[in-house]
Amino acid sequence: MNADAGTLSLHAQANFTRGELAKAIRKGPYQVNVLLGGYDVDSDESALYWLDYMGTLQKVNYGAQGYASNFTLSIMDRDYQENLTEKEAVAIVEKCMNELNTRFLINQTNFIIKVVDKDGIKVVREDGDTSDN
Repeated sequence: MNADAGTLSLHAQANFTRGELAKAIRKGPYQVNVLLGGYDVDSDESALYWLDYMGTLQKVNYGAQGYASNFTLSIMDRDYQENLTEKEAVAIVEKCMNELNTRFLINQTNFIIKVVDKDGIKVVREDGDTSDN
């Protein structure tokens, strides 16, 4: 995200988005839930921010939203630890996908796992017909 003065950090982008949502919900009905993640080249760190429909912003280590989060957050709670390797993190996401295939009401077969790091964005795994994603 660019501002007139230059590029905004990921933290600044999250706070800007929170402010815009806070303004919008005061003007009328508005509902949005956001997971904003990225890699900040200035701080040399990745980050994930949770923004809910009330305008609440929180930096988190992992996240999921919607009905499926009822099944996946417990897996992330149990398996997440600091300094995971990419392979370990992808394995946790795959466990979440398997849980959804087992317990979720809808048979969802289209999944994409992407990694965001200092080298950019790369697709690690793509299942099903993801042409519309």
